[in-house]
Amino acid sequence: MSRTLTLSAMVVAAAFATALPAAAEDEYNVSTGITTAGVPLGLHGVDAVALTTLNAVAEGDAQYTVVEDGVAYYFASEDSAKKFKANPGMYAPQYGGFCAYAVALGKKFDGDPQYADIVDGKLYLFVNAEIFEKYKKDSKRILAKAERTWPRIEHKAVGDL
Repeated sequence: MSRTLTLSAMVVAAAFATALPAAAEDEYNVSTGITTAGVPLGLHGVDAVALTTLNAVAEGDAQYTVVEDGVAYYFASEDSAKKFKANPGMYAPQYGGFCAYAVALGKKFDGDPQYADIVDGKLYLFVNAEIFEKYKKDSKRILAKAERTWPRIEHKAVGDL
């Protein structure tokens, strides 16, 4: 089992070699720039409500910004922004927007909204197509492992892992 996990970790590390993790101090995967709201941008500016409910990547607009827990989220419409504000836990990505596969391995790598899965109403992101395909082959096990691992790495900065 540990040999399989070590091999998986090496495969993931190789796949991530060209994908730099987004800057994040602890539990949120945020863009390095500061938004008009004066806080870092989450979910790459993609509308979390559209992604979670329609599985559609819709670019958000700064005019529809909601700040939740120190992270700014952009939305494509006022309606989406209102829905998110009323229940952010329902729409925000799991693991702060980090790649769920990497979290399962104890790492924090950028989650890309282009590679998303909604399981039991929760939004999970993945770093790229290759990792997303690996996840789909054993999604229940990967998510269960990520759920167990996240509390141990949640408040650690990317560089501390």
